[in-house]
Amino acid sequence: MELAELTALLTPEGLRLVDEIGAIDTPADVAATVSRLRAAGLSPELVSAAVGQARLRTRARQKFGEFAERMLFTRAGLEQATRLAIGARHAGRFRDAGFARVADLGCGIGGDALAFAGIGLQVLAVDADEVTAALAAYNLAPFGDAAVVRHARAEEVSVDGVDAVWLDPARREAGHGATARVGAADWSPPLDWVFDLAGRLPAGIKLGPAFDRTRIPDGAEAQWISVDGSTIELVVWTGALARPGVRRAALVVRGGGAAELTASADAEDVAVRPLGAFVHEPEGAVIRARLIGEVARDLDAGMLAPGIAYLTSDAAVTSPFVQTFRVREQLPTDVKALSRALRERGIGTLEIKKRGVDVDPATLRTKLKLRGSEAATLILTRVGGTRLALLADRV
Repeated sequence: MELAELTALLTPEGLRLVDEIGAIDTPADVAATVSRLRAAGLSPELVSAAVGQARLRTRARQKFGEFAERMLFTRAGLEQATRLAIGARHAGRFRDAGFARVADLGCGIGGDALAFAGIGLQVLAVDADEVTAALAAYNLAPFGDAAVVRHARAEEVSVDGVDAVWLDPARREAGHGATARVGAADWSPPLDWVFDLAGRLPAGIKLGPAFDRTRIPDGAEAQWISVDGSTIELVVWTGALARPGVRRAALVVRGGGAAELTASADAEDVAVRPLGAFVHEPEGAVIRARLIGEVARDLDAGMLAPGIAYLTSDAAVTSPFVQTFRVREQLPTDVKALSRALRERGIGTLEIKKRGVDVDPATLRTKLKLRGSEAATLILTRVGGTRLALLADRV
């Protein structure tokens, strides 16, 4: 969104138009709506801004639910925003620690700040991009003086008077219109500054789940979070926001439930075990937190192969920390032989899982030429130097 579009949007006419457009689900809907509004004599800037917002609101329902209907977004801001349900968990940690005033440094479109203000915290929200800060101010307006938004660089803002800080470094590279993340040496705010501040004030630092673990400060709690099968973020907690004795945590949220695994350090992997009746795939947060061994010991399972995140056991298990598959049989790994075996079994719908092998599931699925009415999961991995193809069913 350019400044001209923002100016057109933040008017009674613009905001009313976004509400009137309602949900836009497809490119065809976009084209039809644009044509209709332009034919009605509306300006290109207003039409572009209003239709863009209607489309973003539709997409934002996944993260913000009904709140999306009164929010404004940029494409990059929505992609980078924390889901409201996860933001509420972050906010709860600040509240439970007894903090009342939080600075959100790098607030984006205000997703986390919305969660903070929503449970009664006083929020100072800051973003370096002018358009993004303006949208955050609009999104946080219902909270009145409880949420103050500033257009500024995080390093330039005084944190005197706040109890704790929330930081989201590695901001977009080129402002509100881009989605690429900056390189490790060029984060904004700079990581050295971020970690220095987090050493002086209790902090939550939102990072990508693949963040270099060697850069996590000593004494901090590192919490990886998975939502509905996707590992979405790492949060580094410092000071009173870090739980005593917890240095590694894996929070798994699926549907309406959540479960968390915590430990004082990385867990050692368990021993390798021959393939059993079941294969278990740990959630991404568990893998990133290096707590596979904790899960394996709890399930009485073994590693299927060294260094590969598949577990195996002979007993069925129920755990929020793994996806479990019942092994039907082992199939050949040669593509032609595998294709023939799957067709003989009537497999027309195939989920392909893989670890430790260089296979593109989309390309392989095309080569398999599947047909039939049955569904199954194909697990591709290796044990030592041997490739393994396992036909399985989700439990």
